[in-house]
Amino acid sequence: MTFAPRLWIVGEVVSAAIMNQEIRDQFNSMFDAWTTYTPTWTASGTNPSLGNGTITGRYIKIGRTCTASILLTTGSTTTYGTGTYLFGLPFTAAAAVVSCLGPARLSGTDTWLGHMLLGSGSVSANITFNASATNTRGANMSGTVPETLAAGAQIRATITYQTAS
Repeated sequence: MTFAPRLWIVGEVVSAAIMNQEIRDQFNSMFDAWTTYTPTWTASGTNPSLGNGTITGRYIKIGRTCTASILLTTGSTTTYGTGTYLFGLPFTAAAAVVSCLGPARLSGTDTWLGHMLLGSGSVSANITFNASATNTRGANMSGTVPETLAAGAQIRATITYQTAS
């Protein structure tokens, strides 16, 4: 919803303008265009630096449900930092939310399918892929997991979660 619902009063006369605002406009907000935002890209050790790479995000929020998508393309001057990568989301997750999973894809030397993971009360999410081509156990993404990243690598991820407000 784009605004808080109206508190109805007994005996109130309902006009077309009120119905349009309370029903039509609320309903139409569910079909709005997605909103762009710039996600942060950090790491648990040394932060990566985007250099001439690009990172874009977009989201749609209906009530307290948010679906966010991120696209990171590394460039020739991108540095990859150390540790587990974290990607900023447009809204803080609700404190009582269970961990949420969303699809993720890394297109580098090879193509890797994984999951974006968000914990309760978080403002950022991490991505898990297979640890390597021969180790199919999950491992948090870094500059060297699941492969050593290079210019032109693309990371795409989407997640749907409950927001704090």
